[in-house]
Amino acid sequence: MAFPYMEAVVGFMILMYIFESYLDMRQHAALKLPTLPKTLEGLISQEKFEKSRAYSLDKSHFHFVHEFVTILMDSAILFFGVLPWFWKKSGEFVVLAGLNAENEILHTLAFLAGVMIWSQITDLPFSLYSTFVIEARHGFNKQTIWLFFRDLFKGVCLAVILGPLIVSAIIVIVQKGGPYLAIYLWGFMFVLSIVMMTLYPILIAPLFNKFTPLPEGELRLKIESLASSLTFPLKKLFVVDGSTRSSHSNAYMYGFFKNKRIVLYDTLIQQCKNDEEIVAVIAHELGHWKLNHTMYSFIAVQILTFLQFGGYTLVRNSSDLFRSFGFDTQPVLIGLIIFQHTVIPLQHLVSFALNLVSRSFEFQADAFAKKLGYSSALRAGLVKLQEENLSAMNTDPWYSAYHYSHPPLVERLAALDESDKKAD
Repeated sequence: MAFPYMEAVVGFMILMYIFESYLDMRQHAALKLPTLPKTLEGLISQEKFEKSRAYSLDKSHFHFVHEFVTILMDSAILFFGVLPWFWKKSGEFVVLAGLNAENEILHTLAFLAGVMIWSQITDLPFSLYSTFVIEARHGFNKQTIWLFFRDLFKGVCLAVILGPLIVSAIIVIVQKGGPYLAIYLWGFMFVLSIVMMTLYPILIAPLFNKFTPLPEGELRLKIESLASSLTFPLKKLFVVDGSTRSSHSNAYMYGFFKNKRIVLYDTLIQQCKNDEEIVAVIAHELGHWKLNHTMYSFIAVQILTFLQFGGYTLVRNSSDLFRSFGFDTQPVLIGLIIFQHTVIPLQHLVSFALNLVSRSFEFQADAFAKKLGYSSALRAGLVKLQEENLSAMNTDPWYSAYHYSHPPLVERLAALDESDKKAD
């Protein structure tokens, strides 16, 4: 008797939903606490705390509903054989269009077109509610309904342009790969990631946001001086109009080798009245670069990608696996989808481990900025970002340990305080 792969996958998905719902309930209880953590008393105003609490509870209620609907749909799709049914219907559509349904690339693209339409339809109500009800209610949403749908349309167009090229290449590689298939797939994804990281900020991101050079002035001089002191090869310093869509704030850097760029959200500049706070945030980001965190993360992703493709090559010809999910044939894309479902337990473990590493990197980057003399400015900047973004002030330790890639503010401030005590 063949192993019931599909039933095992659905069972594990439900178990993970129950476990994560338990963590969500713990976090929801923490969010309802009426007082600030002692570490934040005197740093966060009561007014900001109440706003943060209301915002976090709204998002939490929404999350419960969204996750419940998601697990219902995902489980039903697998359990009732919607995937094989839809694969069959997409083949019939290809025939109706006068094309050859035996061509796996055409069949797969028809299948993906239907999946994309279904995803847009099912995701749209949640996206609209999140943006125009929750985010608007708490003063974050700045985009119009026109801008929302324009961005959605641009995203769909990019998927239609790039998706067929990428999917077709993967299918050909799998069909022709032979014993070195995992290496070829990894090599293709490696090159694709490099190309996308190069082209995204130049060609794709400007389709959605406007990037302008940071004006000459004291802030620009301070950032350039900091970058120069660390031999960071800063080539361009941009401000992005994040305020056209949201009042949330952020900053990031990107680029390869000697062509690095730093991007500041205009909302960050507006919210941090003191330039030193912004420079301290940039010092933290530069700490990730100086300590090679970005490179370590990239290498980790490449290793995991290769291992995933290696695992896929071991099961891609398993007729029992395909039949368990209702398929009589073994299409490349379907094989990849099924494989991703069967390794969900490992993915959860890997995600947890990566979060542990990421939080460690954040503490190290904070310590790096502190060593540069930005301790007090970094504290003030972190508190300001927490306040203005109405981030959760009270967090459940189990929830944050499992979900958070960044430590809660309380832990980051405590770590900075601890390093002060050790210095004394």
